[in-house]
Amino acid sequence: MQASELALEQAGDQLATLLKQQGRTIATAESCTGGWVAKVLTDSAGSSAYLMAGLVTYSNEAKSTILGVEASALEKYGAVSEAVVRQMVEGAIKAVGVDVAVAISGIAGPGGGREDKPVGTVWFAWGMGSERTEASVKRFNGDRDQVRRQAVLYVLQGVTEYLRKL
Repeated sequence: MQASELALEQAGDQLATLLKQQGRTIATAESCTGGWVAKVLTDSAGSSAYLMAGLVTYSNEAKSTILGVEASALEKYGAVSEAVVRQMVEGAIKAVGVDVAVAISGIAGPGGGREDKPVGTVWFAWGMGSERTEASVKRFNGDRDQVRRQAVLYVLQGVTEYLRKL
């Protein structure tokens, strides 16, 4: 299933509306999606009311330097792991001073996959700090573009549901 432009737009609009209604701010910490979540959130005029920053931390060095991800977590679990995306959320909250952050780290392909982490494996986290952060892993099918589109849609919908429960 390919996430269409319309689906992405609708998911971004729903999250934007909810953030505005709740008076919350958000930052993104993205790896394999390369800033696509922030792009969707800035497609609407007035997005500076809720989106404070989009941090593309593609390399392990950037994850450590910008977001404070521990080198030991990167070495032990790899960049595509629950431990790393949870630290990316906390790091984005600290770096930007927002209410909520989302993090994505995955293997979009076509290369880079392994038996335990095949192409299409993406880890997600969203939350408001360590005690209030949720993480999940998904395995998407398709080419690089399709994996990334599905990841963006999943995180937009996931953080929207998270915020609705608050």
